[in-house]
Amino acid sequence: MSQSISRYSDAELEEFRLLIVDRYQKTKEELEDLRAQIMEINENLADEFGQDYMDDSSVATDLEMLNNMSIRKRKYLQELENALIRIKNKTYGVCAITGELIDKARLRAVPTTTKSLLG
Repeated sequence: MSQSISRYSDAELEEFRLLIVDRYQKTKEELEDLRAQIMEINENLADEFGQDYMDDSSVATDLEMLNNMSIRKRKYLQELENALIRIKNKTYGVCAITGELIDKARLRAVPTTTKSLLG
């Protein structure tokens, strides 16, 4: 995408900021739900550990899955925070490779992206 504009306008950046803040809040809530589930399983596991080998294996698998989801959510939160910093610096939406503007539709779909499809 070859555009001569070097950055998005303040109004456009504000639109993206609102989108990112909304996603940040939703992701933070999802992370809190995951943490609550992990705590509940850990508490139940301490009470029931060793009673049923197959059940223990299933619980361990569930815990691993929840922990992996939690790690991904924390990483996504950090990426959203980085996007907010780029908005503040007015560099949001500029491809890190080509220096050209990233398409708005791509930014709406993946607001944490730092590269255009060409980059």
